[in-house]
Amino acid sequence: MKLQITLSSIVLALFLNNAYAISPESQACNQAFEKGDVTAALAQADKILSTNKNDKDALICQGRTLAAKGDLSNALASFKLANAQSTDVFDKTISTLLLGNTYKSLKQYDAAISSYQQTILNAKTANNLSFERLGHNAIGDVYFEQNQLAQALPEYVLGSKLAANDNERGESYEKIALTYHNMKKNDLALEYQIKAYLMNETAGTLDQFAHSSIELGRYYTIEKKYISAENVLDKIIKFAKEQGGAYVEAQGSYVLAKVKVATGDIPTAKALIEHAKLIAKNTNDKLLDEEIDQETKGLF
Repeated sequence: MKLQITLSSIVLALFLNNAYAISPESQACNQAFEKGDVTAALAQADKILSTNKNDKDALICQGRTLAAKGDLSNALASFKLANAQSTDVFDKTISTLLLGNTYKSLKQYDAAISSYQQTILNAKTANNLSFERLGHNAIGDVYFEQNQLAQALPEYVLGSKLAANDNERGESYEKIALTYHNMKKNDLALEYQIKAYLMNETAGTLDQFAHSSIELGRYYTIEKKYISAENVLDKIIKFAKEQGGAYVEAQGSYVLAKVKVATGDIPTAKALIEHAKLIAKNTNDKLLDEEIDQETKGLF
């Protein structure tokens, strides 16, 4: 049960691609990166830095590209230099956020939290609630990754209070719900997952809506609200079939199988799992097949 869709990279990409003060060359670097052409992005960054080694925008693009290639140490060096060259407080908000992300990837958690805390301070100074929210969510993610759930929860709650729209609220509520679930407080997990579902139903992407639906079905099942679980799972399975979402259809099917087992309908449960396994086979999705096996182990 993990949140697969996050808004932080989307918000960051939108800012970097629309920043009014960025040079055309650095903008081209960012756009190449967003298109997935890391070779072109890195070449563009290197070209800019060959004439101006302190160009903060090129350093940021270089760092993001290096991080995408797995070269985290050199990415960290680029972000540190970009932060040192930044004089505007919002530029520093960006660089400290990226530093935090890199430290987190390196599992240097104390340094990551310190960088994210600086991001929050910078964002407050810049009066930018969006990046202040990202900072709190990022700190929550660091604590969550270390299973320090009591520390993660208040960060996610702060993030939810800074949300500017239903899309952001949906993301925050999902994080809160999953944290409560891992704390074995599934009544509260269900409460927040319902909120997330309602937000994503109206404002989320198709992926976000699908994920919210599956998780809501899980929590309803855990809380033995089987009719509600079946209703939401039937709805998302039908939606997935109509939209061609085979992965979501398989997920919905094996979660619905758990509902059927709980209500004593073993034949239907077995048929649902067989259907999910067939989807994994037909789509050659080995990870999905393993997920189904793991999720349904010992079900019968």
